[in-house]
Amino acid sequence: QIQLAESGGGLVQTGGSLRLSCVTSERTYTRYTVGWFRQLPGDEREFVAAVKRDSNSITYYADSVKGRFTISRDNAANTIYLQMNGLKPEDAAVYYCGVNSGPVSTYRNAVYYRNWGQGTQVTVSS
Repeated sequence: QIQLAESGGGLVQTGGSLRLSCVTSERTYTRYTVGWFRQLPGDEREFVAAVKRDSNSITYYADSVKGRFTISRDNAANTIYLQMNGLKPEDAAVYYCGVNSGPVSTYRNAVYYRNWGQGTQVTVSS
């Protein structure tokens, strides 16, 4: 069963940047859409970005991060990145990556993702 591990979170000032990494135990390109989600305590997991199965160029973003965040997949390294620029206090959360083997139309819905990692904390100071 595929395993995922997130890293790269930390404390950054408003306007700063972070790059999150999601390392997978096997190749995801042909099998999975991979998504990044974020979650605050007591809230549901919120969609952030996803990269489509069988593609490294078809990507999807939440409106709140479009133009600031970039998702990418490095097939050789079995790693999916989330480059986050122009961070805002409202971006602070625990960030998770997961894999989705269902239809691409489900990319925004956390219910269709599985094998979540342990998460990585992002804190943005104002």
